[in-house]
Amino acid sequence: MSPFTPDSSRITDALREPLSGLGLDLEAVEMTPAGRKRVLRVAVDKDGGVTLDDIAEATRAVSQELDDEALMGEQAYTLEVTSRGVDRPLTEPRHWRRNHDRLVRADLRDGSRVTGRVGRSDDTGVTLDVSGASRRVEYDAIAKALVQIEFNRKSEEP
Repeated sequence: MSPFTPDSSRITDALREPLSGLGLDLEAVEMTPAGRKRVLRVAVDKDGGVTLDDIAEATRAVSQELDDEALMGEQAYTLEVTSRGVDRPLTEPRHWRRNHDRLVRADLRDGSRVTGRVGRSDDTGVTLDVSGASRRVEYDAIAKALVQIEFNRKSEEP
């Protein structure tokens, strides 16, 4: 067994450009042990969401980059390329933009919590519709924010 241990920050740096060339943002790189193997999970996203074709292209590009740069060493691994998913916290302005009109719960740094629908967002903050009232929240005031799953949302159209 090789003493080489893959470095997730090195992998992240190596994957950012090839994925960007496909019009994708690299959202996360996670490596976890799975018995004698490792699982490398790469999450990607783009405006309008990713398609299965995007995932297939990204998988080919990531696999090629990992092989070309020998970033994973000799130990066996499984590669999983996936979309960002709704269970990941909103941490970048683009996350807020991509979740326009979705219901979000934000835990604020002052210990309070606000739940509202995402409205306008920019590089410094977001306006949430909280029970019919607009509330501006700056990103640096947010400790953690997650999209809330809505199964029976009523359409606003007649």
